[in-house]
Amino acid sequence: MINWSSLSPAGQTEALARPVMKNSDSLRVTVADILAAVRQQGDAAVLEYTRKFDCASLNSLPLSVAKRDELAARVSGEVKEALLVAFNNVKQFHEAQKPQDITLTTTPGVVCEQRFTALDAVGLYIPGGSAPLPSTVMMLGVPALVAGCERKVLCTPPNQAGEIAPEIALAASLCGIEEIYLCGGAQAIAAMAFGTESIAKVDKIFGPGNSFVTEAKQQVSQRADGAAIDMPAGPSEVLVLADGSANAAFVASDLLSQAEHGPDSQAILVSDSEALIDATKAQVELQLAKLSRNSIASQAMENARYILTGNISEAVLVSNAYAPEHLIVQTDNARELLTDIKYAGSIFVGQWSPESAGDYASGTNHVLPTYGYARNYSSLGLLDFMRRFTVQELSADGMRNLGPAIMKLASAEGLDAHEQAVALRMAELEKGNDQ
Repeated sequence: MINWSSLSPAGQTEALARPVMKNSDSLRVTVADILAAVRQQGDAAVLEYTRKFDCASLNSLPLSVAKRDELAARVSGEVKEALLVAFNNVKQFHEAQKPQDITLTTTPGVVCEQRFTALDAVGLYIPGGSAPLPSTVMMLGVPALVAGCERKVLCTPPNQAGEIAPEIALAASLCGIEEIYLCGGAQAIAAMAFGTESIAKVDKIFGPGNSFVTEAKQQVSQRADGAAIDMPAGPSEVLVLADGSANAAFVASDLLSQAEHGPDSQAILVSDSEALIDATKAQVELQLAKLSRNSIASQAMENARYILTGNISEAVLVSNAYAPEHLIVQTDNARELLTDIKYAGSIFVGQWSPESAGDYASGTNHVLPTYGYARNYSSLGLLDFMRRFTVQELSADGMRNLGPAIMKLASAEGLDAHEQAVALRMAELEKGNDQ
């Protein structure tokens, strides 16, 4: 247990330190080599890496729509029903985010507009690993569907049989995703960013992944011939803010539900109650022993922090300093604390709001800024799949009204051509040529 008030500023910073991300020079070089190979060799390089890491017998990258539907049909009725519940909730929430175009007369005769349009082609990366992630398919696919993106390209590693999980196939079908490619890792990011014979280039890449995927996304986003990305990413994390009224079993389960994501995940409890912290520690040990992913969660809990504060107001300050990806508030006045909370990727209010709800089916998006990026990045939403642009139109009267100000400002900046572009029009207007 860490007593917050007894720490120096340096000690407080250390208490909130995140696990060091594997971002070594060797990783950067390895990823750069993979990107170069895919740019030069296209499908051949992607297939070579996929055979090495995922499926030794794979001969083709695309998964046909017919195969997608065949796999989707294998999903049990109960799981299909649950996926439909989640899909409908996520779709409702993102449809409510549709922006409104703006048209405004700023000066008589001067009309300014802001319009929104969907990105043409988006790349959706779905990690492989030890568990299928149909929920991530929906968190990426639904906003792409609602936004109206013309191409939705999904890349995910195949299993040893050269297939994908039926649940992923069904989620892709619900989201209207017809372009599915059997590849993962940095090579999949490279294929979507640069294009290959099979995979046409996309405009922006979305989705979580391991250190290789994260590094690949960062590198392609910095290249003129690459692609934009959703947000920087690091290991997943949760901070639970609780007082003495909280249910220790609930708190422990929330910490562990985050810990089972991966050994580099981080779980933090901040509370003004020493008794709650002690009870939560005991519950963690009890529940941890029963988890199927015990070894993963146990490693993650080595990075756990239990922080005791003088009061809940101080606990909120600790949370703001950490800026967690997931923030769970289990206090008597949970909703009242929202006005003081500044930084979090997603907030779960009250004892009946586990992180699991947002991960799967409440409707909010579970792709969130991690590693402190919640200070300056937002949770994934509909607007991430769109771009906005402005329009302006000046009538003859608009030019008469605004022209003098434009010319004076251009002159003040020493930009003669800018001034001349207006002066020529003003001269024509003085001649009565306003058509």
